[in-house]
Amino acid sequence: MKKLIEKIIRWRNPSFRFDPFLNQTAIIQFVWVHGWAMIRGLRVFLYFKNPKGAMFGPKVSFFNLPKIKWGRFLKLGKGVYISALGKKGVVFGDNVGIGSYSRIVVSTSLNHLGEFIKIGNNVGIGEYAYLGGAGGLEIGDDCIIGQYLSCHPENHNFGDPESLIRQQGVSRQGIKVGANCWVGSKVTILDGVTIGEGSVIAAGAIVTKSFPANSIIGGIPAKLIKRRIENV
Repeated sequence: MKKLIEKIIRWRNPSFRFDPFLNQTAIIQFVWVHGWAMIRGLRVFLYFKNPKGAMFGPKVSFFNLPKIKWGRFLKLGKGVYISALGKKGVVFGDNVGIGSYSRIVVSTSLNHLGEFIKIGNNVGIGEYAYLGGAGGLEIGDDCIIGQYLSCHPENHNFGDPESLIRQQGVSRQGIKVGANCWVGSKVTILDGVTIGEGSVIAAGAIVTKSFPANSIIGGIPAKLIKRRIENV
């Protein structure tokens, strides 16, 4: 049984191997949980969508499902909410995993729609993430991201002290995270930031400006600690 399950999992992750210390009870429970997740994924047939091997935890919900697109083996944890209220909606690549209780929200306003959220292939995002897409959010292929990621591609204008801040509108530039990045837990990325591919962001960082490829950054606000590749 162990070898069969391992072979099935390799359809999604070709390099997967069970740890030799893994006990049989854990494998049985794993199969039970993920089997039900695949059954829940089949409910998108009711909306004329192809599940493509999707696995949904309990209480996964969508808003504006026609503007949500995904590749093979999308995995959504318990309580994930995805709203594609926006100009271009939400796009997930192949083998994307979103941790439990995360919120993927392009925009919340009916009178000023946001742009898009695009997440590349083989991206894993931990629990309790909040991804906004008002000015556009793109996360490249093969990124690994810890819990509580927060992305906010929008700023409120506040230049006029005589007017209410909520009535002064917003500015939007967008956020882009390059491919093959490692983002630690509890990182916040603000509007206008581009993170170059191959970069590492330390846990708890607040990123307010852009960094080139292969940067290691951390702090509040985030600063360059060193480069992964020297003399470039």
